[in-house]
Amino acid sequence: MDNKISLLQDKIKEAHLGGGAARIESQHSKGKLTARERIHFLLDEGSFEEIGMLVTHRSTDFGMETEKYPGDGVVTGYGNINGRLVYVFSQDFTVFGGSLSETHAEKICKIMDLALQNGAPLIGLNDSGGARIQEGVVSLGGYADIFYRNVQASGVIPQLSAIMGPCAGGAVYSPAITDFILMVEHTSYMFVTGPSVVKTVTHEEVSSEELGGAFTHATKSGVTHFACANELEAINHVKRLLSFMPQNCEERPAALAYDSSQDENRPLLDQVIPENANQPYDVRTVIEQLGDEDSFLEVHKDYAENIVVGFARLAGRSIGIVANQPAYLAGVLDINASTKAARFVRFCDCFNIPLLVLEDVPGFLPGTDQEWQGIITNGAKLLYAFSEATVPRITVILRKAYGGAYDVMNSKHIGADMNYAWPSAEIAVMGAKGAAEIIFKKEISTAANPAEKLLEKEQLYAGIFANPYRAAERGFVDEVIRPSETRVKLIKAFRMLENKVVNNPRKKHGNIPL
Repeated sequence: MDNKISLLQDKIKEAHLGGGAARIESQHSKGKLTARERIHFLLDEGSFEEIGMLVTHRSTDFGMETEKYPGDGVVTGYGNINGRLVYVFSQDFTVFGGSLSETHAEKICKIMDLALQNGAPLIGLNDSGGARIQEGVVSLGGYADIFYRNVQASGVIPQLSAIMGPCAGGAVYSPAITDFILMVEHTSYMFVTGPSVVKTVTHEEVSSEELGGAFTHATKSGVTHFACANELEAINHVKRLLSFMPQNCEERPAALAYDSSQDENRPLLDQVIPENANQPYDVRTVIEQLGDEDSFLEVHKDYAENIVVGFARLAGRSIGIVANQPAYLAGVLDINASTKAARFVRFCDCFNIPLLVLEDVPGFLPGTDQEWQGIITNGAKLLYAFSEATVPRITVILRKAYGGAYDVMNSKHIGADMNYAWPSAEIAVMGAKGAAEIIFKKEISTAANPAEKLLEKEQLYAGIFANPYRAAERGFVDEVIRPSETRVKLIKAFRMLENKVVNNPRKKHGNIPL
């Protein structure tokens, strides 16, 4: 028996070495951790249980039968994060560049099946050059098996993808289907075709970093939700992100202990809105005052900055926040902002995370560029997402709520549960100046002093409509509140809505305007 145990220990030791000491050293020299080191830092100490450690590939072409490594380039298993069960796979770049083979894919699929069956989050640590070319179509089939499971698990369990190295070709589509993507600056990248193919086809000279690096995808494409300075920061982001989510769609996020005896008034909020309605301010100031201290985790921070989305806690409970940002493009809704917010709203609705909307929006961004790229369809995505959401939904109108954007930003008319407005709110079809120019066009053009007449009519219109009281009279706003009292109101309202149930019409699924 001793010999057999010794043989087992040798095989385990071989598996732990991955592609060998030289390749591990190469991985470290690039500022990257190994697949097992990543799991070590991600999971609670001693909680990881590996599955499929001794699996090897089955390929016999191109001399592959002579080169086999236990685990076949991916470490899979389960463990805990802060005591919560999670399933994880971590691709090993030291083995065939982390390329996906038939058996590599089977290991990942097994973990995905277990995660779905047991209702626990799935975390992928991606570091792969793509399909294993030597295996041909079976490798491509392995990708498709993974994609299919991503879709089946979508909205059932949280799926998080941390891109720790290259992620090219078919490898990018699995992360794209998952709920959140995190990338590491300077060491990870994502693209469907690499720089060499781009040069051949389009004659463009571009580096991997420019084409698909963390900064590119965080700012230009919006593919990644978080760009992290290093791998440890990415791993810690995964842990923090997970803390706002439940295990699955049947549960609610865990509530943290909270001292309810403290003063919940926030006097600073009475001073946030500038006297000049056209002067910007940072909506993050409002978010920080409304949420529990240091609880806000912004998502997509560097993409579509005219809207701010992220998770926070309110009296210990997890909420999702969608807020127009007056400090960037005056907070208008455009294509990128609409799709960014719609995706976030749908995630929160999947996993029973209540939604808070902070509104200060002058409308949709005009222009040929927006129209030709489909602002109509893309803007409708946000409208659809809010209308479809069944979680508790509360809106606070901070200042501007103009035109169709008023409707889209979780208005009472599309199913919001509670709608508050600050005294600074302006709820109208458009701004006073534009409205006056249309309504009083003839009067202004024939006046002795058109500019003076326009100002007079602008003030007239503003006096009637640039306030929250017309909407309050109609019941479109439930209450006009003092800004400093907002946190108190929100805590009480979300508590009141805790057991909300919505019975939607029976259907297979809706047809969101994609």
